[in-house]
Amino acid sequence: MTDERAAGGQLKSLPLEDLHKAAGARFGGFAGWSMPLTYPAGVMKEHLHTREHAGLFDISHMKLFEVAGPGATALLDRACPLNSAAMELSQSKYTFFLTEQAGIIDDLIVTRLGADRFMVVANAGNAATDEAHLKSLARDVDVTVTPLDCVFLALQGPAAASVMLGIGIETDALTFMHGIELRHDWFMSRSGYTGEDGFEIALPAADAPGLVAELTADDRVMWIGLAARDSLRLEAGLCLHGQDITGDIDPASAGLMWAIPKDIRANDEFIGAEALRRIVTEGPSKKRVGLRPEGRQPVRSGTALVDASGNPAGIVTSGGFGPSAGAPVAMGYVPAALARPGSRFFADIRGTKIPLDVSPLPFTPHRYRKG
Repeated sequence: MTDERAAGGQLKSLPLEDLHKAAGARFGGFAGWSMPLTYPAGVMKEHLHTREHAGLFDISHMKLFEVAGPGATALLDRACPLNSAAMELSQSKYTFFLTEQAGIIDDLIVTRLGADRFMVVANAGNAATDEAHLKSLARDVDVTVTPLDCVFLALQGPAAASVMLGIGIETDALTFMHGIELRHDWFMSRSGYTGEDGFEIALPAADAPGLVAELTADDRVMWIGLAARDSLRLEAGLCLHGQDITGDIDPASAGLMWAIPKDIRANDEFIGAEALRRIVTEGPSKKRVGLRPEGRQPVRSGTALVDASGNPAGIVTSGGFGPSAGAPVAMGYVPAALARPGSRFFADIRGTKIPLDVSPLPFTPHRYRKG
């Protein structure tokens, strides 16, 4: 995780900061925001509680954009490797903004709310870049791009649907990667970044304390900080932009081509299409893999990897201890020819040579509600 300060060096505060302080949160900087990193229970308990019950996350640092108008589908299909016109109402798609060289500017979730209206959820650290990118592409298109100011919460874990039902919100009709307007100015999707079933809810700041009070009145719900969110998404094999994917890494190298249907990658003219087609045809030189360090010592982001002969052989992009996996876990990039289970690399951690074996992803099974 990074600490990127906003203009002038000032970290932005979440709308619900006072609630987090009252809950005993310990704060730290992330993507220009002062974020709750942990609560009194600590990272391990927060992580396991989410896997076993329901965790409540404040993700208001992320940015939502409404893209609306007759040119909405044309804009999105130019900006992303996406066929937005073919999306069903309420359907969500994981996709990307790409550079002309097919590097990943940001990874996004796009949800169709109407014939010509979409919700785009972007990462916090890329919000300004994404807004400028969309608005630049929208200049010659009949479409409006509206950044939304709202509170954004995530409720994740096996008890999430039952908790929602307990406060009067029926979710049975909503399956994974679908979203709806729950009420005026409320957007809810069945999605998240933990590998668990759950929901992400955007709502006006004035409505948020009431929803939080209802949710936290349930004993199965615990506030979860950014540190446990990171360990949960790592175990689930999910990428963090700025670490596992960047403007210098393409979807083929990142193992994310499943998000781009073959007909779109072969025929469509989205930004970066030609470069991506070339990379796919030639084959990427490196690939993202899961890595399991031997022993109990975590191997952190930025650690260089070498092969058995000591030659440079890649880098760890995310790493830490996986509480549910019961062992250290990591992801990183290695030569494509060696990106297969069982390949072994080594990391030097304070003079100790730690072996890491390539492992299938995810490290813990996904438990999304798909039907």
